[in-house]
Amino acid sequence: MMSLHNKIDFAIVIAAENANPNGDPLNGNRPRTTSESLGEISDVAIKRKIRNRLQDEGERIFVQMEERSDDGARSLTERMNLFMKTLNDDDRKRKNIVFDKVCSQWLDVRAFGQVFAFKKGGDVDSVSLGVRGPVSIQPAFSLQPIAIDDVQITKSVNSETTETDKKSSDTMGMKYRVAGRAVYRTFGSISTQLAEKTGFSDEDAEKIKKALLTLFENDESSARPAGSMEVLKVVWFTHNNLHGQYSSAKVHRSVTTDIEGNVKVDDASITGLKYEVLEGR
Repeated sequence: MMSLHNKIDFAIVIAAENANPNGDPLNGNRPRTTSESLGEISDVAIKRKIRNRLQDEGERIFVQMEERSDDGARSLTERMNLFMKTLNDDDRKRKNIVFDKVCSQWLDVRAFGQVFAFKKGGDVDSVSLGVRGPVSIQPAFSLQPIAIDDVQITKSVNSETTETDKKSSDTMGMKYRVAGRAVYRTFGSISTQLAEKTGFSDEDAEKIKKALLTLFENDESSARPAGSMEVLKVVWFTHNNLHGQYSSAKVHRSVTTDIEGNVKVDDASITGLKYEVLEGR
């Protein structure tokens, strides 16, 4: 497989309307916010959605959700052990061979990287095997401070039978959502140097681009009802060489977004750099 030929940068613009884009488990699952009250979607949450979209397309994914497991493995350790059994005894003991095999096996590994931890004296002669992936994504932040609605909810029946006919305390609960509409923006990059090591290819980059455009398909939940989250725009920059015509920072600064989610690229600051402004699906 050929590795990536050109450095890539990208920007993603996301809209949330009366939804919880990414709950904070340390704050009662309220929508994540910064100290300046800007809404936040973690890079981990974005990668999770990318993995799910890739899995929907039939790609082999290492970090699967338990309820979406397509190989019967109930943990990452179990998935890795099942894979190691497919290798011969000599290959299992060679770190470089295992590195190449795991990158070839799973798209999310050769895209995002992964740390594979093994017990001492196991099949691989190393405590851990680290893969550094070429695709990096920043957390998404809202363009303006957000307000959060606190909604009290009740269940119509007790979870457990009680001594009286009164409702128990567990019938009461809370839901949280971003009030109204908020526009978030994030940036990412794909390194050709790291792509060469993991075997990440131009074809893989196209798969990532497609996943970004469909980020919230099949992602409905009580916190994110269908239609409440959408990708508005993806700006995809393709440099004309391995190392990039401009730094990622300069490319990202060239993208401005208004509060409605409209995007403008400052062509004068990145002269000659090829890009596409794509509509989310």
